[in-house]
Amino acid sequence: MRANRLVDDDLPFTVDRESHTPLAVQVATGLRRAATTGALRGGDRLPSSRDLADRLGVSRTVVTAAYDQLHAEGWLDGRHGSGTYLTAAPAPGGVQGTGPERVDPMAGLLDLAAGAPSIEAIDAAAWRRAWRAASDRMPLIRKDRRGEPEFLEAVAEHLLRHRGLGAGSGTAVLATAGTSSAAGELAAALLRRGDVVAMEDPGYRRAAGAFRAAGMRPVPVPVDAEGLRVDLLPEDARMVYCTPAHQFPLGARMPAARRVALVEFARRTGALVIEDDYDGELRYDTAPLPLLATLAPDAVVHLGTTSKILTPTLGIGWLVADPSVAEAVLAYRELTGTSPAPAGQQVVAELARHGDLARHLRRLRRDMPPRRALVVDELRGRGIEVRGDDAGSHVFVPLTSAEQEDRAVAAARAAGVYLDALARHHLGPRHTFGLALGYAAVSAADLPTAVRLAGDALERVVEWTA
Repeated sequence: MRANRLVDDDLPFTVDRESHTPLAVQVATGLRRAATTGALRGGDRLPSSRDLADRLGVSRTVVTAAYDQLHAEGWLDGRHGSGTYLTAAPAPGGVQGTGPERVDPMAGLLDLAAGAPSIEAIDAAAWRRAWRAASDRMPLIRKDRRGEPEFLEAVAEHLLRHRGLGAGSGTAVLATAGTSSAAGELAAALLRRGDVVAMEDPGYRRAAGAFRAAGMRPVPVPVDAEGLRVDLLPEDARMVYCTPAHQFPLGARMPAARRVALVEFARRTGALVIEDDYDGELRYDTAPLPLLATLAPDAVVHLGTTSKILTPTLGIGWLVADPSVAEAVLAYRELTGTSPAPAGQQVVAELARHGDLARHLRRLRRDMPPRRALVVDELRGRGIEVRGDDAGSHVFVPLTSAEQEDRAVAAARAAGVYLDALARHHLGPRHTFGLALGYAAVSAADLPTAVRLAGDALERVVEWTA
C-alpha cells in the first residue's frame, strides 16, 4: 500500500485577484482540478490552511472555506491531530486494460444539470431495508422476461395512484431497463429499418441514439410553449416520441387540445406514440393532465423510469402498452436474449410493499417547490429570464445565441458549477439556445451557492434586458 504523501511542493494553481470568481471558489476549483488531473492522489496530505494561505497570498479564511466546501463534497477527510487528506482521485493515466480514459465533465463541480434525481430525498433506512429484503431472496434460475411479478404489481399500483392510469385487461405492463432501452426495444420489435421516428427538437438525445442504434431514422420536430408541434409531424412517421407531462428540456406541458390532436394524428396515420412520462410524478402546482395512454391506449405506449424519481442505480423502468405491442417486445427479447435485471425490480417492489415509494414521492413533491422557488427568485432577481412549468426538477433559461450559451457554461465551470446547455439536446443544427437548469441533484445545502455562482456567470456573459 502506498504511504500517504505530504504535498509540500507548490500546488499547480494560483489565484487571480482580478477575477470575479470568489477566492475560496478559485482555491476549491484548483484543488479539484489537481485531483482530477493526477497532480494530487488519493491519500495525499494537504498543507494546513495557514500554510496554503501563505503560499497563495490569501487569508486563512479563504482556504478554510475552500477546504470546508471540498469536505462537504467528499473530496477531503480531516483526521484529528493528523491533518487534511484527499480521500480519492482518479488515476492520471487511466487503468491498464480498460480502454481509453473517459473524463467526467461534471467531476468536482456543483451539478445543476437537468434530468437528475434528488438522492438526498431517499430515506437511507428504507433504502437499506429494501436491498436487504431483496438480497434475502433465492437467486433465480431463469428470468421472467415480462418482469418480476411483484414489481409489475407495484408499477400497476403506482400508476393508478399517482398517474391515474389503470393497467387492466386492455393493456399490459412490462419491466424495462429504462426509457432509452425501452425506446430501442419498441423500435426494433415493431418497425422496419429506415422507418421514421418523429422526435421533439430539442429533446432527449439518448432516445434518438437508441432509435438510430435500432436502425431507425429520427426526424426532429420543433417544440413551442405547448410542447411538440403536432401540426409539423411528418406524415410518414411510424413512431412519435414525446415528453408531454414536462417537455425535456424546455419545460412545457402539452395542453389537452394538443394531446387530442396528437392522438388523432396517430390514429389517422397508424403511427405509434411513445409517451415518455418525464417528471410526470413531480407536478405540484396543479393536478396533472390525463396521460396520453389513458386517452388512447390503443395508439400510445407509456414509459416510466425510476432513474429520475429514485436513482439510476436501479436501472429499471416500465412500459404500458396494448397487449399486441407488449407481445412483440417479448418476442424481441426472446430472440435477442435481453430483458431487464431482476435485482432493481425487487428493490422497487420492496419499497412499494412497505409504503416507502409513496412516502418518497410525497417527500419529493414537498422538497422540489422550495428548490424551484430559490432558483427562480435568485435568477429573476438579477433580471434573468426563467421559463418552464411550475413542476418537475428543472427550469429553462433562454439565451440568444450559441456564443452566449457556450460562454455561460464555460464561466460557470470556472466557478465550479456544471450547467446543462441546449447544445447537447438538439437532434440537428442548434436553433434554440439556453440552459436546462436542474435543481434536484445538488444538495439542499449547496444549492444556494450553486445558483448564486450560476447567476454570477450568466450576468458576466449576457447583456440582460428588463
